[in-house]
Amino acid sequence: MSNLNIARMIDHTALKPETTKEQIITLCQEAAEHHFFSVCVNPTWVKTASEQLKGTGVAVCTVIGFPLGATTPEVKAFETKNAIENGATEVDMVINIGALKDKNYDLVEEDIRAVVEAAKGKALTKAIIETSLLTDDEKVKACEIAAGAGIDFVKTSTGFSLGGATVKDIRLMRKTVGPDIGVKASGGIRNRETTLAMIEAGATRIGASAGVSIVKGEESDSSY
Repeated sequence: MSNLNIARMIDHTALKPETTKEQIITLCQEAAEHHFFSVCVNPTWVKTASEQLKGTGVAVCTVIGFPLGATTPEVKAFETKNAIENGATEVDMVINIGALKDKNYDLVEEDIRAVVEAAKGKALTKAIIETSLLTDDEKVKACEIAAGAGIDFVKTSTGFSLGGATVKDIRLMRKTVGPDIGVKASGGIRNRETTLAMIEAGATRIGASAGVSIVKGEESDSSY
């Protein structure tokens, strides 16, 4: 797979709380230079990223209910609308993990659907299921609920919990959602080899702060 084809699958990511404006500007410059699909930034940086990337063809992605997923559907819907107003065209929302564990599936669906409806016609939506906290059965259920709620992608991880993406989880998620919903692998993807393994397993998007290292074939010590 060519560098450009790989690059066009990467959401170049900076989500650490200590991230500065200078680092966001650098992230955007790297994304434009290497033709990444998007940058993924916290909501406070969406407007800055949108301004920096105007005319480059690089999308602006942000995170909703991040990183715990424990805010209410109403808050996630407002956060989504606000992010779109500031220039986001993709939103990665963290599902209500505790509700899933409680088998409160109506709340899980309501939560996802609130974001889907808020973004409808304006932004692509991804549901972060935080695979490291779930059993395989829970991963399947989370993907099924997200698909039923109209999500565009399911995503493995925030990068801020117990673990990140695994090939096994990507295969399971792809098998569950079928061919028509995207699967985003994120968390701990630091090199080209791992990236290609995720794509081979069924990932259609890669979330990584190591995007530059990945396309250059280098190893990164990035934690996301």
